Amino acid sequence: MRAVVFDRPGEPEVLRVADLPDPVPGQGEILVRVHAAGINRADLLQRSGRYPPPAGEPEILGLEFAGEVVGLGPGCTRHKTGDRIMALVAGGAYAALAVTPESTAWPVPAALDWRQAAAVPESFLTAWLNLFDMGALRAGETVLVHAGASGVGSAVIQLARESGATVFATAGSDAKLALCRQLGATQAFHREREDFPSAVLQATAGEGVHLVIDFVGAPYWAGNLRALRTGGRLVLVGFLGGSSGELDLGLVMRKSLTVRGTTLRGRPRADKARLCEQAAPFVLPRLADGRLRPLVDCAFAAQDVAAAHEYVAANRSAGKVILEF
Repeated sequence: MRAVVFDRPGEPEVLRVADLPDPVPGQGEILVRVHAAGINRADLLQRSGRYPPPAGEPEILGLEFAGEVVGLGPGCTRHKTGDRIMALVAGGAYAALAVTPESTAWPVPAALDWRQAAAVPESFLTAWLNLFDMGALRAGETVLVHAGASGVGSAVIQLARESGATVFATAGSDAKLALCRQLGATQAFHREREDFPSAVLQATAGEGVHLVIDFVGAPYWAGNLRALRTGGRLVLVGFLGGSSGELDLGLVMRKSLTVRGTTLRGRPRADKARLCEQAAPFVLPRLADGRLRPLVDCAFAAQDVAAAHEYVAANRSAGKVILEF
């Protein structure tokens, strides 16, 4: 099969397409002919040597894909050959063939094409995990999501909206701010032109939000604490802006705040299967009827994977960038 590989960590130019042996599905696994794979920031970190795959998982990049089932491992009962599926994996998506546990594969709704389907698993399951499992969001609450026009950020906005929450977002351009509002954000704040904590406090009559979902990290730490109401929750999903800085714990104590951090990739397969099972009844019908929509910015052919990584690294995308085989 064709797959994206790299011989040493480095910049995007280390990536190339090579021929590798076809993978073989094991117990409870399915073999899928990949049509499209989502590109995530984690892929860029792995390529640069800063985010190795969990033990026992493929070295090939890629955490989500969509394709057609072409083989079944022992014990498979949920899917059959020919099914259109989209799957969450811990690696291996940047390839013409990929193996996934059938427990972390969803059927592709008829309304979605391959590109849209490939943009679903990592984005919507990460959003679900951090909004509802880690963030305990409830109907009627308020949530602030940073990087609201990103693949995961756009999923957070939509899921929070559909759950009955009021959503605020930050983004880095007027076009992205408009997109956040279109997706369901009540207000969207420019990350460079506006002081987001002050804007949030003004929008909430000085109370602050119940929940913040943050992909930026250290530079937003102080602002996030200011933007939260007493008893609020902060969930740290990434650190695009850095992971270390000055730390003042006083506001955490005075406002009785809860701070949690999480990653999805390294969770045990059983946890991911449980997450897929929990989210499916809410997410899949809404994808089918258009209430939720995966946000696709553009697609690159597999041989142009280096250009795709450069595009993502430059923060040019609104939504998910897709790699096609």
